[in-house]
Amino acid sequence: RRPLSFIPASLLPGEDVESWTETSKASSLTFASERIDSEHLPRRMPEKFAHLVIGPAGSGKSTYCTALQNHCLTIKRTVHVVNLDPAAEVFKYKPAVDIRELISLEDVMEEMDFGPNGGLVFCMEYLVQNFEWLEEQIVGNYGEDYLLIDCPGQIELYVHLPVLKKITDQLEKWGYRVCVVCLLDSVFITNPSRFISGSLSCLAAMMQLALPHVNLLTKCDLLDDKKATLEKFFNPTIKDLLSDLNKMTVGKFHNLNKAMSELVTDYSLTSFLPLDLTDTESIEVVLSHVDHAMQYGEAQEPKEPDELEVSPPAVPLDGKSNM
Repeated sequence: RRPLSFIPASLLPGEDVESWTETSKASSLTFASERIDSEHLPRRMPEKFAHLVIGPAGSGKSTYCTALQNHCLTIKRTVHVVNLDPAAEVFKYKPAVDIRELISLEDVMEEMDFGPNGGLVFCMEYLVQNFEWLEEQIVGNYGEDYLLIDCPGQIELYVHLPVLKKITDQLEKWGYRVCVVCLLDSVFITNPSRFISGSLSCLAAMMQLALPHVNLLTKCDLLDDKKATLEKFFNPTIKDLLSDLNKMTVGKFHNLNKAMSELVTDYSLTSFLPLDLTDTESIEVVLSHVDHAMQYGEAQEPKEPDELEVSPPAVPLDGKSNM
């Protein structure tokens, strides 16, 4: 911006230096005022949030979605569950959006003569090619609601194939803030080798999806010595891991054990939260971590008591109604 003392080489006909200077001052003040106003205008934050649930088969993804949906109904938060697993057969929740209405694994295996793994990858790639359907189902019907997205349990979909990455990228283009919640069965912390395997799979998913990430250990209520086991693996030291791993393997694998242990412990890239679905406080802790990762509370406006919706009856985890 020109300084106020700047005098142009040529003035307009009939214009003197004093009048030009006053005009320049007024213009500069107007410009500064407009700039300040534009910089301090409140920016409306996006109010779309997606909670992406991934994890190996049998880790409890559908059960987690059911429990979290019930909890959100209790705290008066509108939540819709999206099923992206074309191989799912029985739900403990009623999906708001179901990929099986677009394509199912059973039909692909029958018509394309694929096996279960190849058929599942084909179904997910077919979904990517038909984002218009997904946009109509999600954005058209539940545009500003909180989404729980239940994903397939095939690990290669989120470890090295780009399919799930394309889906999350598309969700972000539609204005959603996405947080990945990776579920891992607590059986993975019963010995060091399983712990290393589970940690590396979570780390691979973090690197592939490049999104806010929360790792959960499910079924912690089934551990024999819950407190001692969690304390041992939540903050492991390389010395303890190496000692146990080397006892389980022959000498030629010791250097590999050391490299993997250092990767898990030195950089502290993976951490876990225990999840006990029988404990309401445990669910609240997990939800607060996910909300913080997505900055959920910062984009919400406070509601008056009469604006809160009456919650429908929650669905029990066994899938049976008490009515």
